[in-house]
Amino acid sequence: MAFGSFNPHRQHSMMSDINVTPMVDVMLVLLVIFIVTAPMFTHAIKLELPRTQAAGAPPPAATVSIAVDAAGTVYWDADPVDAAALAARMAAAARQSPQPELQLRADKDTRYEVVAEVMAAAQAQGLSRLGFVTDPKKEK
Repeated sequence: MAFGSFNPHRQHSMMSDINVTPMVDVMLVLLVIFIVTAPMFTHAIKLELPRTQAAGAPPPAATVSIAVDAAGTVYWDADPVDAAALAARMAAAARQSPQPELQLRADKDTRYEVVAEVMAAAQAQGLSRLGFVTDPKKEK
């Protein structure tokens, strides 16, 4: 398997042999690197950590679902409420500690005015955790 010769009168043809020596050299270097670095991944430092008495995480706040249908009817956890009852329930929720998160679900055909009124009522009562719930868009 000669790659070239010193004969200048020889016809130049394409070389059909694959030279794998550089690939083998790279693989051997990588193998040596992994052999050297593998023990570093399993090495552990022995530590004696201090012990403390810590309070547990606070329980997650409750969630209240507020839904508005296409006709503009407002529902508090599946119970239909009018504007006065909604304000009273929001005031009671604002006094809770921690305050519940309001999850607002509105029909796509609902007038924006009704949604804005619900948001304004929540803000007026001091509720600051308000989230909008939507359905993900379906792939066609």
